[in-house]
Amino acid sequence: AAPSPRSYTTLRDEAVKIFNSLQQLESERDPVPLMQGILQTCLDLPPLVDEIYCQLVKQTTEPPAPGGQGDLHYWQLLTCMSCTFLPSPPVLRFLRFHLDRRSRFPASEMAKYACFIREALGKTKGRECVPSLEEILVLMRRQEMICTVHCPGAPACSVAISSHTTAEEVRGGGCAVARELVSRLGLSQSPNLFALYEQSRRREQPVGGTTLLADVLTRFE
Repeated sequence: AAPSPRSYTTLRDEAVKIFNSLQQLESERDPVPLMQGILQTCLDLPPLVDEIYCQLVKQTTEPPAPGGQGDLHYWQLLTCMSCTFLPSPPVLRFLRFHLDRRSRFPASEMAKYACFIREALGKTKGRECVPSLEEILVLMRRQEMICTVHCPGAPACSVAISSHTTAEEVRGGGCAVARELVSRLGLSQSPNLFALYEQSRRREQPVGGTTLLADVLTRFE
């Protein structure tokens, strides 16, 4: 990942700044840029990841207005965190306990976020980049992203990917993305394989097997 252009002070000061950002998040009409900024700080300063998880657990425990805008924004940021960073084992246990308590009320919107986050934590292995603005928007709705793949000799196709879809999963044929591409390329009955490339104005390069496609999209943003 490219180095962040941001400059930081001490971890304590940055933790206070993020706490203030979380307070601002409650009333923010467009929370996406603020969420991305918090995620970027966590990516640049990994020791803050546990701190932010703990702050979010606190903010989503007995909120003054359950299900209100502020409560919803905290759960949405927690969703983005779960698809980007794994907390340390003690914090992870604490977080899962918090999610399990919410899951006891399956009809609530917050319980749906809790179930999504719990599932995401089982797949997250760390990111090179923070989620793009588009990815944050779809994560806030607990949905998948639509990725456009340009195929040689065939029309471009739109495929759905999650925050955890890797290039290897696509090439190996083990997901819906791969099946769609195999069909578009006419390889259903062929032993031939295909590779994914990312192309910009300055370069074209193959996408590594363990690369998350969501990180590729973020680099384009």
